[in-house]
Amino acid sequence: MNAIELRGATLHYDDLGPSAGLPVLLIHGHPFNRTLWAPQAEALAGAGYRVVAPDLRGYGHSGVTRGKVLLSDFADDLAALLDHLGVERAVVGGVSMGGQIAMELEHRHPERVRALVLSDTSAPAETEEGKAFRNRLADRLLAEGMDGYASEVIGKMLAAYNVTAMPEVAERVLGMMRATDPHGAAAALRGRAERPDYRDTLAAVRKPVLIVVGADDVYTPVADAEAIRDLVPDATMAVIEKAGHLPGAEQPEDVNAALLDFLATRVATRD
Repeated sequence: MNAIELRGATLHYDDLGPSAGLPVLLIHGHPFNRTLWAPQAEALAGAGYRVVAPDLRGYGHSGVTRGKVLLSDFADDLAALLDHLGVERAVVGGVSMGGQIAMELEHRHPERVRALVLSDTSAPAETEEGKAFRNRLADRLLAEGMDGYASEVIGKMLAAYNVTAMPEVAERVLGMMRATDPHGAAAALRGRAERPDYRDTLAAVRKPVLIVVGADDVYTPVADAEAIRDLVPDATMAVIEKAGHLPGAEQPEDVNAALLDFLATRVATRD
């Protein structure tokens, strides 16, 4: 694990695989950390790709900014991290909130994005109902901590049947959620409540895009993934069976296969 001070925070990150490999930036969702992507990072680094997996500001080992952290703040952090690493362009992948950060990075810094991998995420702006919910949840996490919330949502983060069928995966996901600093989680929730609409950004993308979604995702169902696919001219889609909102954790081999095929056939072959 590495650390760098940038934009007023300490970011911790993994930089794996050969330094000359095609760079792949993997962005975790809420309320997790960089190890959410561990099965994919290992597979990609083993295949010769350079994998950069950061803990976002407020998550994992990275520094916490209290109050509100916008998706644009996360995107600017990641652009600064790429600058620090000397990476001009990377394949940018994100899951859930991480997918929205990837879209924000494409919106703000399109020259840094070689291709997009969008997993279990959605493109429209937050609704008024969603804004109220996220702000209430932020208040709750600050008052109660992460444990109760983590126990409540584990059956939605994973497909409900996988909580019992995959106890080690469930414990890993629960551990990440419980270890998250409530102040970091709350700041991200308040910022995400103000997220913009990314549909115009996606419609303008002229680079390869892989859309991944768990077949039984209840947060961002297959219909949300199909809506993104229909927006993007050069998109492919992989529906991962027997998975919910975190298919990379639930069915890592299937997600790894989709990623490696996409990188080999759609990205590495393009200028």
